[in-house]
Amino acid sequence: MTDDGTTAAAAGTLGYEQARDELIEVVRRLEAGGTTLEESLALWERGEELAKVCRHWLEGARARLDAALAGPADSGETATAADDDG
Repeated sequence: MTDDGTTAAAAGTLGYEQARDELIEVVRRLEAGGTTLEESLALWERGEELAKVCRHWLEGARARLDAALAGPADSGETATAADDDG
């Protein structure tokens, strides 16, 4: 249930906010107690899967930010170097 294929499929169907909200609910239920061992294990496994989905979205966002931040800086350095020559 928590293999990379399942996580990739879940990431395709769950948005970050949906996964985060469900993860918050899973944690709340685990912290409240009152569930059987089997229910607790199922909740834990679901929480792990949701955490991976959130991590996947956040890593993608980080990569996009890094690319956006690197792009203009590289262009600015090239323009500055060209201006220095002339």
